[in-house]
Amino acid sequence: MAVKRRTFSRDFKLQVVREVETGKSQAQIAREHRISQNLISRWCRHHRRYKEKAFAGKGHAYTDDARIAALERMVGRLTMENDLLKKVLAKLEEET
Repeated sequence: MAVKRRTFSRDFKLQVVREVETGKSQAQIAREHRISQNLISRWCRHHRRYKEKAFAGKGHAYTDDARIAALERMVGRLTMENDLLKKVLAKLEEET
């Protein structure tokens, strides 16, 4: 029998982080919400690192690495387009 993983909303995660920031112990929060202390620690770490971008959605779209990878793909695509246009321009200049 497969175990379905629970998913938590951004608001819930921020609520848990706020509870930690107010001084409540992680053990107590974990018991109240029935989640692991490791998960709470991970959420706090992400919130400290990414601030308002934390918990933006599925995956790691908010991370710097994902943003850099997307920009590198865009640069690669634009470079290929420029090379193609330069070749076409060179052919047109040869014909005239």
